[in-house]
Amino acid sequence: MEPVRTCIGCRSRAPRSSLLRVVSQNSQVVADDSAVLPGRGAWLHPTLECYRLAVRKRAFGRALRIRGEVDTGNVENRLNTSDDQ
Repeated sequence: MEPVRTCIGCRSRAPRSSLLRVVSQNSQVVADDSAVLPGRGAWLHPTLECYRLAVRKRAFGRALRIRGEVDTGNVENRLNTSDDQ
């Protein structure tokens, strides 16, 4: 049975393989495509809709336990380039 995770954007549960793991590195949120980077991770559907929901709810900072400003530009760029293909 495949592990199930919760998307921090829409809060729906989904199989781990259908979600994108993100981690914090030096107060920047980065996509962890291989799901092996060290540190606390959060899970997100790889869609701009869920990304925008997570930003609006300030879910990245809460889920990754980051205080202050959270730079999510890397994740947004990753989602934009995957939509273009």
